[in-house]
Amino acid sequence: MNFTRWSARLPGTQRRAAARTDRGSVPAARVEYGRQSEHGPDAPDAPGDAAMHPPHPLTDLSVREILGRLPALVALVYGPEHRVAYVNDAYAAAFGPRETGAPAAVALPELDELGLLPLMDQVLRSGTPRTVKSRKVPKGGSYTITCTPIETPAGAGDDGGGEGGVLVFAADVTDHAEAAERLRASERRLRETAVTLQRSLLPQELEQPDDLRIAATYQPGGTDAAVGGDWYDVITLGAGRTALVIGDVMGRGVRAAAVMGQLRTAVRAYARLDLPPHEVLQLLDGLAAEIDASQIATCAYAVHDPNEGRLVYASAGHLPILVRDEDGTVRRAEDHTGPPLGTGGWMHTSGTIALPPGSTAVLYTDGLVERRREDIDEGVAALERALSGATGTPQVVCDRLIRALGVTAEHDDDVAVLVLQHPTRTGPDAELFHNAALELLGGIEAAPRARAFATGVLASWRFPVELCDLGVLAASELVANSLQHGTPPMRLRLRRTDRRLIIEVTDGDDHLPRRRRAEPVDEAGRGISIVATIASSWGSRRTPGGGKAVWCEFALPTGTP
Repeated sequence: MNFTRWSARLPGTQRRAAARTDRGSVPAARVEYGRQSEHGPDAPDAPGDAAMHPPHPLTDLSVREILGRLPALVALVYGPEHRVAYVNDAYAAAFGPRETGAPAAVALPELDELGLLPLMDQVLRSGTPRTVKSRKVPKGGSYTITCTPIETPAGAGDDGGGEGGVLVFAADVTDHAEAAERLRASERRLRETAVTLQRSLLPQELEQPDDLRIAATYQPGGTDAAVGGDWYDVITLGAGRTALVIGDVMGRGVRAAAVMGQLRTAVRAYARLDLPPHEVLQLLDGLAAEIDASQIATCAYAVHDPNEGRLVYASAGHLPILVRDEDGTVRRAEDHTGPPLGTGGWMHTSGTIALPPGSTAVLYTDGLVERRREDIDEGVAALERALSGATGTPQVVCDRLIRALGVTAEHDDDVAVLVLQHPTRTGPDAELFHNAALELLGGIEAAPRARAFATGVLASWRFPVELCDLGVLAASELVANSLQHGTPPMRLRLRRTDRRLIIEVTDGDDHLPRRRRAEPVDEAGRGISIVATIASSWGSRRTPGGGKAVWCEFALPTGTP
């Protein structure tokens, strides 16, 4: 076959007449054509041109010689069956010599195994070059392969003249492919480490308060996304109160997960102080800056009090809490939102949102509602629509919201969702939840009235005699402590759930009691120690508007009606 008849042409270009002359190889023809252009097409050669412009050694190389010296693999095929016209030395060294004139499906089986034959058909038909990147060959190694259409003059003879062909050019990228695979493997290991750390720092089992039903879901981003710092938590504060937390560290990878773990631990420690939500965020704000000034986090902290039927909350740059009423109406907690944690210089405030029986509240991170090329308010509105029709248990609501917002395993951001329900109690279940309260006016008759009130209420709740006696003793000591150290108004509140008895006394003084060791000669200082000894737990907190509440709890014996 006359290889010089196969010259590479870009599709759509015009062949010059000079290229069809018998002036030797294509490079030589181009040199001669360039030399004529200096003096015009009809001008004779200027004297001295040969001396001034001697022929370059490269002009003596044919296309075959050039392709043969390339380290890349080159194969030239022609016709609709892609018959072999030429393979260079590098191709022969990689796959062995090939018989010319045979179809590629027979003579070049490696191209068929790489799935290139349909691509070559497409290149031959369209006249458009195509490239596939980093294809692994069966015998080992990876190549980036470009298929380029080749044309020959019509009527140039046999051997495929005028049929057109395809030049297959394969560059060895094995080293690059192996390096990329090592990098991907390293990234997978880092992501798995971050996901493991993230999951280990999240609650392994949510605390379940007496008065709420709670479920949560965490889903890391897809395999191409680095894990973030989303977290949630449920913290039992005592006296039936529950703290609910959700947050998001603005970062990726192990560092974000580590910062998240520190913030979550700090939230649990601050929550034990039973501070108002805005004070908890104020403390977290300073701590976040100390942990890592470059890592900013958002957080929403809410407290549920069953006696008030509402959520008291504060937000540091986080998305609003949503509450669905029993009739399907969805409300937003939009006020009292400050900047993210770690920014400093902001006084956070607390707000409230009603959580009546039959309602459902949702706390979530931005991965649930934020989408590229879409305003985040549109995502929150879509979540509101999904929540309005989401019924069932908290876990069912979590799953429905995840599906409704289009979150899949390939989602590009972490998602954390915390759902809590304040159930409506009817029938026998409602008989296990009772409240009773007594206003204490002070004076010497306050303590006997409190004991009589506690005795009657606990007896009506059909508690065992031993538990009644312990409850009356605890109520008496808490009231006596309030009468001695507190100021009006004072109130005694008794509350029972299906699992515990709660006794709480409030007054107008904000000095919190502490347990101390009384000396034998002391006439006071033993009341709180007695309460701490006989009760399952006890605590105190400041109340809004000034004042304090001191409480204790007793676990109900198994089988208590």
